[in-house]
Amino acid sequence: MHPILFHLGSFPVHAYGVMTALAFVLGLWTATLRGRRVNISGEIIADVTLWVMVGTIIGARTVYVVTYWKDEFAGQPLSEIFAIWHGGLVYYGGLIGASLAGITYLRWKKLALWKIADVMAPSIALGSVFGRIGCLLNGCCYGRACDAPWAISFPPGNPLGSPTTPVHPTEIYDALLNFALYLFLAWLFRRKKFDGQIFAAYLICYAITRSFVEYFRGDYNDAHHHFGLTPAQLVSVPIFVTGLALAVILSRRTEIKRG
Repeated sequence: MHPILFHLGSFPVHAYGVMTALAFVLGLWTATLRGRRVNISGEIIADVTLWVMVGTIIGARTVYVVTYWKDEFAGQPLSEIFAIWHGGLVYYGGLIGASLAGITYLRWKKLALWKIADVMAPSIALGSVFGRIGCLLNGCCYGRACDAPWAISFPPGNPLGSPTTPVHPTEIYDALLNFALYLFLAWLFRRKKFDGQIFAAYLICYAITRSFVEYFRGDYNDAHHHFGLTPAQLVSVPIFVTGLALAVILSRRTEIKRG
C-alpha cells in the first residue's frame, strides 16, 4: 500500500490518480493504433476518449457515493464527494457513464457507433489493469482473509481501515484477468466477423471475470450483500445479458445485410 507516490513541494501526488491517468493515456494510445487499421482517425478516437473519460469519472463516482453514502459521506463535508484522489470509483458506474457519454457523442456526430466501440473495447480492459493497481496502492477493494502463499497484508494503522491480516490480493487477480482479457480482445479484433462483436465480447467476458473475483472480496459489509451476491455480481447479470443480446442482434443484422 502506497497511497501517495511522492510530493511536488507540499502537493501530494496520489497513486490512484496517477494510475487513473496512465489508464486513460495508454487506453487512448492503443485505441488510436487500433483505429488506424479500420480507417478511424486519431482525432476521432481522442474526441471520443475525452467524452468517455468524463462519463467514466462522473458515473463511477456517482455510484460510489450513492452506494457508500452512510458509510463514508454522511456527516462529512460535501467536498468529500469530489475527492476522487482518495479512491472511491465504482467500475460498473464508470462503464455505464462512459457508454452513455460515448453513445451520445457518436450519435451526435453521426459516426460508426459499433465500429468505434470495437476499437475502444480492448483499451477499456487495459485501462482497468492500471485502475486495479491503483486500488492496490490505495489500499481499497481488498480481499477476504486467507492463508494462501500469495496472500498480502496491508500496513497497520492505514487510513482506510483495511485489514492487517493476510487477505486475497483481489486487486492483482482483477488486474491479471483484465490484462488477459485485453490480449484476447486485441487478438479477436483482427478476426472479428461484425461490428460490435468486440464490445459485446468485452461485456460478456468482464461480467464473468469480475463476478469470479468478487467471490474473494472482503471489503463489503452485510448491508451491501443482496441474495448472497455483491453489488458488482448483481450488476454483472444485466451486463452479461446485454453483451449476449448485442452479439446476437448485431450478428444477425450483419447476416441480413450480407444476404
